[in-house]
Parts: sequence; C-alpha cells; structure tokens
Amino acid sequence: MADGAAIGRRALLAGALGTNLAVPALAAQDDASVEAIVATHPEPAPAGRWAISILARVGDAMEVGEGPDGARRIVPIVGGSFQARSLRGIVLPGGADRQRLRGDGIRELDALYELRGDDGTLLTVHNQVMIDNMVPPGQPRYARSVVRIAAPQGPHGWLNRRIFVGTLTSLRPARPLVLIRVYEM
Repeated sequence: MADGAAIGRRALLAGALGTNLAVPALAAQDDASVEAIVATHPEPAPAGRWAISILARVGDAMEVGEGPDGARRIVPIVGGSFQARSLRGIVLPGGADRQRLRGDGIRELDALYELRGDDGTLLTVHNQVMIDNMVPPGQPRYARSVVRIAAPQGPHGWLNRRIFVGTLTSLRPARPLVLIRVYEM
C-alpha cells in the first residue's frame, strides 16, 4: 500500500510537470487571443473624476519599532476639514495612520478616520497609500492610494458604490497637515 501511495504521488507529480511544460505554448496562444479581443472590444481607459479633498491635521508620529516586515509607526489624525462635490465638513479627531517602512524604501500607510459633514452625515474613510520617494531628481514623489468611503444610506450613499483612488501631499514641516485628493473611477 505504501508503494501504491508512492506511485500515485509520482504520477501526480509527473502529470503536474507535464501540464506545466505545456503552459508556455498556451500562454503564447492566449496572448494573441488577448490582443485580438482587446482590438475588437475598445473601451476608454478609466479616468478619475474629483470627488473629495481632505485636509487632515496630524500629530507627532509614535515610533512602534521594527517588525518582521519593516519599521512601524503611528501618526494620529487630530482634525482637519474636507470638501466634497455635495458635502463639506470636518475631520474628526481620533483616527490614525499606521505606517510601515519596507526594506526597499517604500512607505505603506493604512489610515482610518471619520469625517462629519455640515449636515451631520458621518463618513468613514479607509485610505491605503503607497509612497515611493525613490524617483528621478526633479520629479515629485509617488504617493497614490486606494480609498474606501463608507456612508449611511441616503443622499451620500453613492459613496458606498464607487471605487476611489487618491493622492497624498504632505505639507510638513511647514504645517502639520496632509492633503488627500480623492477621485471617483
């Protein structure tokens, strides 16, 4: 029985290897198919439409220490203001931006905070940002994000049904502010 199990595993491995050997030929065929399909199904590239600008006031960073995947720190979000297409208001204190500095120099931010509109609407913003400062001289740093906004049902419920991307501009050290621009895709 042990020999049968060993033969079964060998046959399974040989079959898997045989399948993998055929993959390059299939991949070349699939590439040609992708090109043909794309050519016959034109669609404009996604373009963003401005949705919201957030000016977040941040506190001093708290160093958390080195983790298995990089240096970590937390930056408190202590206030600010925002302007959207159909709403304006304030950034509520109590949010935070958890950051990780990877070994390759990339900074990953995971921010979670709330906005309160002038009409009383509470929005929750979850902003996941990638920052790359290793850009050619004279070029701005790369700071792009995926933004999720949770809103109550009603006039601002559309925010729950869209994909948003954003940019991040730090105004430090001159001012303890971060400007987040969010675009509906």
